[in-house]
Amino acid sequence: MTPLPPWALGPFELLVHAEGHLQSGDDFDRRIALISFDNAIEVAIATYLTLNPIQRGNRPYPTADVEKWLNNYHTKLDFVEAELLSRKLAWQVEKSHILWAHDHRNEQYHGGHKGTPEKRVLDITRKAALWVFGLLFDVADPEAALEEAILANAPPTVPPAEDAFDVAIDGRYGIVEVGDQKYYTSELLFAVDPAAYRDLGGRLSAEPDPNAPKSGGQG
Repeated sequence: MTPLPPWALGPFELLVHAEGHLQSGDDFDRRIALISFDNAIEVAIATYLTLNPIQRGNRPYPTADVEKWLNNYHTKLDFVEAELLSRKLAWQVEKSHILWAHDHRNEQYHGGHKGTPEKRVLDITRKAALWVFGLLFDVADPEAALEEAILANAPPTVPPAEDAFDVAIDGRYGIVEVGDQKYYTSELLFAVDPAAYRDLGGRLSAEPDPNAPKSGGQG
């Protein structure tokens, strides 16, 4: 995938932050996701309007119009409307729907309502945030860019414990007492340092078993 231009990284990080919370799935995370996706719309527009024209396809805008559009959330969407007319494009998410979701965001951020956002509200705000970002920063597939970033940020998958390693480690080191709790050494090492667990388990399990019967006999 084509790397994002550096001036798009700030707005994109808000999308990544929002998506991470959305995927976490609990009530608090869904509230943060709604706020962050909504913020991503506003930041993407503000960032775009303050770029040098060469960084936005050589599109110039009168200074007075830029100042007017930057005034608040509603006027930023007025800019999107003007931009769509200029490019002869249609709203992919209706303006009235974006504003409706924004009102829900305001309830989470400023109002007294702290309930869990409905899925349809999150869906609208997320879709609008990705669309606005892609429109302004010429990203053909913002969904794919977001998915790639989420995967890159995910912690590495830890391979599961192995019976042979457990037997080898515990056969050598037995049980460890920590405070008033007792643990198998393999269990404790795997929890603290999976890489060290695999290294030690691999070495010990490859050693010959000293209790194995000797081969050969009297001739």
